[in-house]
Order: sequence, then structure tokens, then C-alpha cells
Amino acid sequence: MSLPHPPDTKAAVSHFHDSFNKLRSEVSKFIVGQKDIIDSVLTAVVCGGHVLLEGVPGLGKTALVNTLARALHLKFQRIQFTPDLLPADIVGTQILVEKDGKKVFEFQPGPVFCNVLLADEINRATPKTQSALLETMQEKSVTVAGSTHKLDKPFFVLATQNPIEQDGTYPLPEAQLDRFFFKLFVPVPNHADFVEILNRTGGVELPAISAVANGDDVLKMGQLVREVPVEASVQDYLVRVVRATHPSDAQATDRVKKYVRHGSSPRGAQTILAAARVHALLDDRYHVAREDIAKAAIPALRHRILLSFEGEAEGVKTDEVIADVLAKVKE
Repeated sequence: MSLPHPPDTKAAVSHFHDSFNKLRSEVSKFIVGQKDIIDSVLTAVVCGGHVLLEGVPGLGKTALVNTLARALHLKFQRIQFTPDLLPADIVGTQILVEKDGKKVFEFQPGPVFCNVLLADEINRATPKTQSALLETMQEKSVTVAGSTHKLDKPFFVLATQNPIEQDGTYPLPEAQLDRFFFKLFVPVPNHADFVEILNRTGGVELPAISAVANGDDVLKMGQLVREVPVEASVQDYLVRVVRATHPSDAQATDRVKKYVRHGSSPRGAQTILAAARVHALLDDRYHVAREDIAKAAIPALRHRILLSFEGEAEGVKTDEVIADVLAKVKE
């Protein structure tokens, strides 16, 4: 049940809901099914976060990002990550140019200077190249030769990766994984979705995608998200959930104590809180409920929990660990 709130706030929540639905509908013109994936990506974008999409090749991960970029009136760049890609190919470099008869170094911006960056197959690049995105993702800036260059707002990275079991992949370092708002697993379409994919993409013309929002719209939506109030009891529940992912915590489950080496960072709690506020607004509420926290927990924490050797050896999934924590942490 919604709490009473002023008419202007009610109008803002309604506008947020309508804007989100427009983006969802536009992306869904091309992307078949995958409603949860689309909603999660849009949630991260509104919150100013980055998304890591994992799945085998051909499931539409790149197509989803391309479609979203067209639905948003924002500058879009794509980087195809390969083993020979260098950090300078991403962030830019200093080049020698002649000005007024003198040779000087001038910064040449890389493709990261955009609003929407598609990092395609990010785990096919070497760790050194992957780490070039660390400052970009966290600080929204690039430092080259001692000079810092700010990126335009909004800025978010939508990265795709193949399952790490595939040949020619390099696992992302924990520090970089922690900078992704959500990690999402893209599933194989069911039979009906397969048929619809062929119907939409096998004809003479592809579905037309129009820009239904711009950068200012995204920033305003994000501002409203940050203003959604959170009761102390709900925030306390969130903290207990995140702390319970640590083996040393009093509320840690037996599964956590046995299979987890390190639990989630505070950034995981920040992510859950932001996503929970979006879930509340989409449900036409101006307050966060415990259900919103639980709904956001798995995609926000699955890449922030490090399994122990025993957990890796037994094939334990972090999703199962988080579900176990949610089941135990009560009022």
C-alpha cells in the first residue's frame, strides 16, 4: 500500500513510471522477451550504474545495448575487446602535433569519451587493458600523462562477456567486477521467443527504434530515485543482508561460512538501495519496502561475493548463497 505524499511528488513518480515504460517499450520493439534483463539494464542506467551482461554468443547482448543506445538520444561508442587491445585504444593518448611552429603533445580522446559505452566481449582483453576502465567507471574521468579529463554526464558502461569457461577469456579482476552495478545472465530464448526473433529479424525491414529520452531525462530520473525515502528499519534489514554474506558475521548462514571467502563490499549495499528505490517507483510507491531490497539483492551481489576453494570445487553458485541469506535474515 502506498504512503500518502504531496501532489507534486505523486506527479513526479507518475512521470518516472511513464518515462521508464517508454524506454522499456522502445527497446522491446527489437529485443524479444528478456523483460527482466531489459528492466534491470534500465534500472542500472537510471541509477548511473554499469552493467555486465554474461551469456554465450548470439543471445542478443550486443543488440540489446545497441537498441538502448538508439532509444536514448546520447552519444554511443563501441569497443570490441580483443587480446591485442591496448589501454590507449580505450582512454586515448598523447600525440605530437605542430602548433604555431612548435611541436607539442595534445591529448587525443579515446572512444570512452561518450555517454553509452559498449564494451563488447570485455573478458577477451588482457587484465592490463581491462583495468584501463577502472578509473573511468568509478570516477567518470580519464587521467593521461598527469592530466585528468572529465567525461560528460550521464556515462555508463554496458559490457558483455562470454562465460569464463570459454577459451580465450580472462576473468575480470575483483576490483573491476565491484564497479558493475548489476551482473546479469542472459538466458537462451524459449521456443515462442525463438519464433518471434525470426519473425522480427528475418524480414525485409528491421523494427524502427526512435529516441524517446535524452541525457537530461536520465539525470532527472536518477535524481528522483535518490530522493525516495527509506525507513530506518528497512535500511537496517539491508545492512544485515549484506553483512550476512561475510563468513565472520553472526548472521552468516552455514553455506556462507563453508563456501564464501569474502562477502560483499559496501558498494553492494549502495547498489541494492538504489535499485530498490527504482523498484518502489515502478510500483507507484514513494517508499522502499523489504521486498524491493530482496528483489535487488541477487543481481547486485552475485559478482561481489568471492567463493572459497571449496565453493569453487563443488560448483556452488553465488545466487544460491544469496538466496540462502535472504531466507535466513528476518525481521
